[in-house]
Amino acid sequence: MTVALHDLLPVGLRRSWAVDGTCPDLDLYSLFRARQIADLHHTAVIDAKGSLCYTALDRKVRCLATGLAELGVRPGDVVGVQLPNGRDAVIADLALAALGAVALPFPVGRGGQEARCLLRRAEAVAVIASVEHRGHHHAADLLALAPELPALRHVVAAGGRAGTEPEGTIRLATLLRSDPAAFVPARPHPDSAARILVSSGSEAEPKMIAYSHNALAGGRGNFLASLMPDGTPPRCLFLVPLASAFGSSGTAVTLARHGGTLIVLDHFTPGAALAAVREHRPTHVLGVPTMIRMMLDRLETEAAAGQAQPLPAPTALILGGAPLDETTAENASRAFGCPVVNLYGSADGVNCHTGLGAAAPDPEATGIAAGRPDPRVAEIRIADTETHERLPDGAIGEIIACGPMTPMCYVASPDLDARYRTPEGWVRTGDLGYIDEDGVLHVVGRLKDIVIRGGSNISPAEVERELSSHPLVRDVVCVGVPDAVMGERLAACVVPRGDRTPTLDSLAGHLALRGLDRRKHPERLLLLAELPLTPAGKPDRAMLRARLAEGTSGSEAAPTSPEPAGSARTESATRARAGTGAGAPAAAAPAGVGA
Repeated sequence: MTVALHDLLPVGLRRSWAVDGTCPDLDLYSLFRARQIADLHHTAVIDAKGSLCYTALDRKVRCLATGLAELGVRPGDVVGVQLPNGRDAVIADLALAALGAVALPFPVGRGGQEARCLLRRAEAVAVIASVEHRGHHHAADLLALAPELPALRHVVAAGGRAGTEPEGTIRLATLLRSDPAAFVPARPHPDSAARILVSSGSEAEPKMIAYSHNALAGGRGNFLASLMPDGTPPRCLFLVPLASAFGSSGTAVTLARHGGTLIVLDHFTPGAALAAVREHRPTHVLGVPTMIRMMLDRLETEAAAGQAQPLPAPTALILGGAPLDETTAENASRAFGCPVVNLYGSADGVNCHTGLGAAAPDPEATGIAAGRPDPRVAEIRIADTETHERLPDGAIGEIIACGPMTPMCYVASPDLDARYRTPEGWVRTGDLGYIDEDGVLHVVGRLKDIVIRGGSNISPAEVERELSSHPLVRDVVCVGVPDAVMGERLAACVVPRGDRTPTLDSLAGHLALRGLDRRKHPERLLLLAELPLTPAGKPDRAMLRARLAEGTSGSEAAPTSPEPAGSARTESATRARAGTGAGAPAAAAPAGVGA
């Protein structure tokens, strides 16, 4: 055992969900093995290399588990995984589960400083990484960090031709040729740690959250089960990285829990995603709203060029990782011919969604409707932000959650346990919301994301929701920027729809028609070719703030007066057209959603 991972939920409560059947009470590899035995040649993974059935996948898993065991990886050891979406990432997931080790996946594209932080705090004994992927050389970079990581004993290099791996690493291909004949799975306790999810959040360092086998296959598995109307094994197209929190429903849920097929792209582009939908006919497409908007734009371009092709209707589009606006939901439902599910979730341990038969949201309601909480996944309450006492329905407060998917703890971060977990083990999300009279959760915004302008609070999520319906706005993210006079001002970062571009005046006029107070109107405007995305596929708010900060001394001057938003003086000082560098799809590298 390396780093200590303890469960903050009472043992009796955790066990009760296994006793009543809410959780399967089996480790992930045992669940996968049962699925493999039940249907030997069912397709497990479809990636850039083709298809892999359950039996072929299981053999590779056993080979890798054998090879890792020979390297000294033991039950409870943490092993980092930095691989693009593909069969190698799935094989690594299952092999580590079979060993009783703990997987620590993090998306490709994350830099060396963050990787060092993750591996050091988790006391990882090994890491599996790509020789090269889209200009990144993660295996070499991680090997260079080894002297700073006393627990790290091995760097396993994946991909590349023989001889191209960095000297001092071990080829993944070599481990996959191990003889699995004598391998015996470890059969770890279902309530022991299986995976560490990474959430960048707003902390100085990324947060790591430990999940058990039961929390993944049970709690998160019940989430997907609620979107499988006939119980048929799903065919899930993951547009988000499997190494993200959102992507944790890939191997553990799609394969091990439900015996489905996992369809993945090693890098997201709208064209490749649409081609995968047409060729592989997924039942569920999982992504972030920005990705779907890019796919909708691609469909419009195809139609305008007379190249429109049929699009088979999935059972559902499941969108998370960022707020989903009504315009995107309606357009996507129409284009794909299926329900669009708004997923509210996070790596920290909360999940709620609108379901397959959700009614149209009330346009007068505050916040974004996130559906009715499912106690088989996570019970949700609203608590006072100061006293932490439970609030009645209709009152806005902090969203807290507890249920079968609740994680064990934060990794090597007792300060985060104290800050974000109640004494009873409930997760404090840091999100603001309320539950209406019909039992529907509405998410209003984040406590930390509130922009304070001259003493008045502004929720960026609320403004984004209203701006998303502007006819010239394809995508929008609002962030706060420092201001010497007002403390902060709100900036709108917009990807225009079509050739025409919105102005601050036009945005302000639209918000006024939607009934939004003038004090909440954006006072700065940044126009982008595409939104920059984090490696996990979410809008990169930090990069947008940096772009806005750079603009204060260049073509995008800061406002010079505290006049109301939308005034001519404010508008004239804040126009800029950004190049594609910060927002090109290549910067995203999602093969989300943190949910």
